[in-house]
Amino acid sequence: MARMIYALVSSGEHPENLHSKLQGIQGIGGTELTKVSYESISAIISENEKADFTAEKEKVIEFAGVIEALSQGFTLLPMRFGSIMDSIEELNTMLERNYAKIRQNLDFVENKLEFGLKIFCDPEKITAELSSGIVAGIDHAESITSESGNSVFRDYVNKKLREHRIEELRLKYAETVIAEITEYFTGMNTMHTFRKMVSETNIIDALFLLDKDQKDTLVVAVAEMQKRNPLLSFMLTGPWPPYNFVDKSIK
Repeated sequence: MARMIYALVSSGEHPENLHSKLQGIQGIGGTELTKVSYESISAIISENEKADFTAEKEKVIEFAGVIEALSQGFTLLPMRFGSIMDSIEELNTMLERNYAKIRQNLDFVENKLEFGLKIFCDPEKITAELSSGIVAGIDHAESITSESGNSVFRDYVNKKLREHRIEELRLKYAETVIAEITEYFTGMNTMHTFRKMVSETNIIDALFLLDKDQKDTLVVAVAEMQKRNPLLSFMLTGPWPPYNFVDKSIK
């Protein structure tokens, strides 16, 4: 059997707590969870048949559930589904070889939480508002006038120019919202990433890593931004284990 790795956990101070925690959690398919430790870190694993490593929805959910349960009591680095080692000896070698890097990452995310923020819009409504110049801070769409005479080609070009202008306005609008979000967290110990125009309806997809005691500040800030931006719909998710702010590559 191979060893499925769920997470790398900071376990140096209270190893007995980790042992007790593992007794109350099951791995994929009801398998027993155990730990393999090196100094102050432990790899949380289960022994599984190779068939369990196929990325079926139910198994991926079980895998994520283990990580979520562990994150309630420990600082950890979540591993990707399908992270496996063929033997305990191979796992021990990996932990020893990567110890300094793993320890550095664990120290970085200690007492921190990750949140996701998706911002949605009604494409037709936001286009109408941007085109009319109602949205504060955004120049209204320039009218594009056809030259004298009509042709199918000229109509096509004018249509494409209008569409391009609207896309520019949507992007500029997303950038103003990102600037507003960033301003809220000025002076806070916060990391964040943004993706713009993820889809026609999802104009911003953001991730935040912040100190645990700043959770309420984030919730209040998102509620305030929702009030200031009635054209948008803000959806805050989390807290999550730190999936996106650490380098989990190992060798």
